[in-house]
Amino acid sequence: MIKIENLKKKFDKNEALKGISLTLGEGTVAAVMGPNGSGKTTMLKCILGLVKADSGSIYVNDCHVNGECEYRKHIGYMPQYSCFPENLKVKEVMAMIKDIRGNNCVYDEELIEKLKISEMNDKQIGQLSGGMKQRVSSAAAFLFGGDIIILDEPTAGLDPVSSEIVKNKILEEKAKGKLIIITSHIVSEVEAMADRIIYMLEGKIYFDNTKDELYSSTGKANLNQAIASLIETAESEGKK
Repeated sequence: MIKIENLKKKFDKNEALKGISLTLGEGTVAAVMGPNGSGKTTMLKCILGLVKADSGSIYVNDCHVNGECEYRKHIGYMPQYSCFPENLKVKEVMAMIKDIRGNNCVYDEELIEKLKISEMNDKQIGQLSGGMKQRVSSAAAFLFGGDIIILDEPTAGLDPVSSEIVKNKILEEKAKGKLIIITSHIVSEVEAMADRIIYMLEGKIYFDNTKDELYSSTGKANLNQAIASLIETAESEGKK
């Protein structure tokens, strides 16, 4: 579904991406992890066409992403921080998104119902708490039934009930054969949902493995311990 070849991006002197190569297929929840500044969000924004890479190639469903925009109709996106117009009501924002996207599809309104978005319909975005904005953003990401869903810190700011609803939705969409890409700093959340862990450090992919491969290679029983073990090994080798 997504193929990235030798992707590079520099902001002034800062090399955000240093030759990323990655292939992501259907029926997968892929978690992109790493510390702040590791290049996670830059890579996702390159896939979405929100940031133009300096070099390298991205293919989405065999379409070369090079100034094109039609491919985006197949992608649902939830940014880490919602940026809807503060003066619009929730119902106006949802109508605007549908109008802008223009997808000829049957809308997936499951999260609109389960996250009780209709109860906020007449409230302006500026009146909503951070968690309420996240609920609106979550519902919008899944609304168009895209084959690819990209979620940047999807449960950040959500209450426990809403968080479980979103996590269950992710797993349901994976079961339908969709590719779900998430970023998260919550290791327990990644462990519960993701099949594949892509860990980035300083603009490079440090490791890309399934959970079972990580457990096997490190001899650790949980994801947090496995990741910590790999990072400690890397730091130890770097000091030699």
